Order: sequence, then C-alpha cells, then structure tokens
Amino acid sequence: MKKATILFLALAIGACKPATKKEEATDTVQEETVESKPNFPEALVKVFDAHGGLATWKEQRTLAYEMPKTDFTETHTIDLWSRKDRVDAGQFSLGSDGKEVWLLDTEKTYKGDAGFYHNLMFYFYAMPFVLADDGIIYSEVEDLVYEDKSYPGIRISYESGVGTSSKDEYFIYFDSNTNQMEWLGYTVTYRTGEVSETIKWIRYDDWHKVEGLVLPKSITWYNFEGTKILDARSTVEFENITLSKSSKPHEFYAKPEKAEFVTVKKN
Repeated sequence: MKKATILFLALAIGACKPATKKEEATDTVQEETVESKPNFPEALVKVFDAHGGLATWKEQRTLAYEMPKTDFTETHTIDLWSRKDRVDAGQFSLGSDGKEVWLLDTEKTYKGDAGFYHNLMFYFYAMPFVLADDGIIYSEVEDLVYEDKSYPGIRISYESGVGTSSKDEYFIYFDSNTNQMEWLGYTVTYRTGEVSETIKWIRYDDWHKVEGLVLPKSITWYNFEGTKILDARSTVEFENITLSKSSKPHEFYAKPEKAEFVTVKKN
C-alpha cells in the first residue's frame, strides 16, 4: 500500500482533529488522575490502561515522530502539556506558539491549510489519550461490526465552543478481549459549520511500545459506503517516535523571524 501524501490527505479529511481546551493551555499542567475524572466511562479507563495508562501518559512532556512522504519527511514535535507544536519538512515549517499558528514557507511550496494542519495528525496519533482532554462529553453507542467481529465503543462529543470544530463527533471502538483501540470513526464539520452524519473510518491495528505506552506505528483510512466499512484506502506511517519528560524551550515553538501568522477558522 502506498504511503499517503499528507497534503492531499489533509484536504480529504478536513479539520477532523478532536477539539480541546488544551489548545489554549499554558506551560503549567494541573495534576490529574483517572480517579479525579469521574466522568470517564469505565470502558474508556480500561482502554487507557490497555495502552499503558493515563498516568504514564501524563508524565510525558514532549512527543516527536517522523512521517515519511514520497518526496520529503515531516517531523512533528508536540508539547503534551501546553499543546504547542511544530512541523518541519525542509521546504516549509509551521506550528503553534500556544496562542497563534504560524507558517514559514519562503518558497511557497506549502499548499495546505496550516491553521488546522499544524496539530491535525497529532490528535489521530495520540489516540486514545487525547480523549481525556477537557470539554468532552461521553455517551453510549452501538457496537461496530466488521467482518463478523463486534467492537464495543464510546461516543465522543464536545461542549459548545471547545476547540476549532466543536460540532465534530468521534466514535472509538476497541477489542473486547484486549481493550486496545481498534477503530476510530469521525464526522467533519470544519468550514461548513454544519453537523455531518457521514462517518469516516480509521483502523488502529499496528501498535508498539514507547516508554511504556502503546502507540501506533501506522494508521489506515478505509473506504466506506453509507454505514458500511469497505477496504483499506491509505496508510500513514510514523517513524523514529520519541517521548521525553523534558520540555523544549519556548523559542522552539515561537514564530521564526521570516514566518507569518495565519488565520484559524473556528466553527
């Protein structure tokens, strides 16, 4: 299967990153445990535990990984507490200083929307742990059946005004034996502002351990017809994944001198 080219992939999936109030967080993180969040469904706590535990995730400060493309490789770096981030690809760089999004593209090679792309892939990659973010509403959903196997799930929605697209919905499904995440369904409202009933699908079945956490080596988008999941469509791979309890200096995420701030649309 060919690796997806992220510029086209981003246009195809829209701004489907889960919304979170942590996009406006400071460098200070409030100490928090699973026990202090009574609104976590018991099933979701089991999923967290199957992936190494939410407490272990909260100990980490900096996440980095590479996403190889046909002509270049993107390096993504994220501060897990403040959610500042940076994407470097040689020909361009973009990121967020915690308040505003910037783009450095002197050769005008970047064709995407930096406003939503800067942390788009992080939210897909950091499943299921980003489902512990503030502003989330959890509810029940019917099991997903794929190839005669049933996967229990949890419906994810967001409080009004949270993040860039609070009308989006997400559906996490997991293996009933291992409790590991297996599927993510999501709807996209970005740019239209209208609630969508079309659910897109990503399969998570390529896991490995990093610093005690079970994280994806790749994720695969699937074709679909109505509510039926069909065959695999495109795969994004993650390489040279690192986690660190140390933070990078603010200057790392700050707008470079020749970069420009970009407008971020919110629904």
